[in-house]
Parts: sequence; C-alpha cells; structure tokens
Amino acid sequence: MSNKNPESSAKLIGIIPARYASTRFPGKPLVEIAGKTMIQRVYEQAAKAKSLSKVVIATDDDRIVEEVKRFGGEYVLTSSNHQSGTDRCAEVIEHLPNFDIVINIQGDEPFIEPAQIDLLASCFAEEKVQLATLIKSIESQESIYNPNSPKVVIDVNGRAMYFSRSPIPFIRNGEPGVWAEKHQFYKHIGIYGYRTASLKEITKLPPSSLEIAESLEQLRWIENGYYIQTKVTDLETVAIDTPEDLKKLNKLLKALKLE
Repeated sequence: MSNKNPESSAKLIGIIPARYASTRFPGKPLVEIAGKTMIQRVYEQAAKAKSLSKVVIATDDDRIVEEVKRFGGEYVLTSSNHQSGTDRCAEVIEHLPNFDIVINIQGDEPFIEPAQIDLLASCFAEEKVQLATLIKSIESQESIYNPNSPKVVIDVNGRAMYFSRSPIPFIRNGEPGVWAEKHQFYKHIGIYGYRTASLKEITKLPPSSLEIAESLEQLRWIENGYYIQTKVTDLETVAIDTPEDLKKLNKLLKALKLE
C-alpha cells in the first residue's frame, strides 16, 4: 500500500490493539455486529483513512489471528504481558520499524470515522508535536460528572494541560447543574498518535503517581514533561465496553435496518 498522506513525507501506520481476555467483556473483538465481527469493522474503517500507509491489528490471541486471516487483514502477534495498547503498539514498531508516526486506534469502536484518524494525523504536520489525541466538546451535564468519561483542559495552543475523571475545571461561581453553560468542557476521545521515537520513550517510563491516582496512562507522559497536542472533533464515537453496550447497539442497528 502506498503512502497516502498528502501533507508530509512521513509514513504513518495505524495499529489496532486487540486482546481477547477483556475483564469486562471477554472475546469482545470477535462479537458480531450486523454480520461482521467488531475487529473486522474497525479494521475496514481504519483502512479508509487517507493518512495511513498501513493498518495492522496487534493481538496476543490465536482466535483473533484466525479471524483477521479470514477477512484478509494484516496482523502482528504480540506478547500477552502488555499493560496497555500503547505498550502493544511499541512492540509492533519493533517488528515494523520503517514508520515515523503511529496512530493507536481503539479496537472497540466499530464505526470509527476515517476522518477522525486523518484529523489526528494532521497534528503531526508540526514537527515539534510528539504525541497527539482528539477531544470533543461536552454539552450534557451528565458527561461532565461521569468518571468513565475523562475530561481534559487545554491551553491556548491546544495542548493538553491535564486529564481527569473528575469535572475540570471547577466552576467557582455556579451550581453544578449549570456548569455546562458556564464553561466549555471537553472530553477525551481515546485515540492516540505518537512519533515513533516518543512512543519508544514513553513505554519505558515507570507508572507515575497521577496515572495511578486517576488510572489514565496519558498522565504519565505529562508528568514526565511530554506535551500532548489535541484537536477538536465534532464526530461522536460509539465504544463497546460491555455486553450491555453491544445489546444497545444491535437494537439500534436493527431499528435502522443496517445491513
């Protein structure tokens, strides 16, 4: 596959970490959604991104490997000892070293928009950008207070200053029920981009105190002096974290009669 990135001569690879042994949803990559497995849907969507030269699935499970072979995708078999998708991406780059930038694509978002991948990739048009991610404006009060939806505050240049499961910032002169009207809150969209050199560096860092406190790996990078460039997307993502999420999605797809 040729390099399709029109903005740069840099070569970008999209990596989809996929593990079978999920605590909340074992076997999640292989669940069927409207006639295709989730991992196939993610792979096919990622392959549509104009910025990527290559897309691979990183997994430690033979069942996922067999499914990837079945639909004709590419994969790299990785260690089962990785603690995060970032670590899994770093191992893939050891096998496939000829890429300048890695886009880490969530394996549980079957309808991810290729435009979101391209938007994230565009952050690296600036050579000084080491790490990047996407954010989205929060409109509902519920999302502000939901600890499963990490929030982020950014500086005037769009760099992430901090991520938290708590509402940030705290609105001093406003009741909690009207915070969304007092300030523009942002939630984090869990897709990352890394320059290859930076990816190798951050995976060698020990867990940090803020990371452990919030259970958010990106805080390790900030705590160690790395900056994370953000761009705002207006596209919503549909993540499948639990069997209940899958039931809701299939019910919606049935209502829409999606084939």
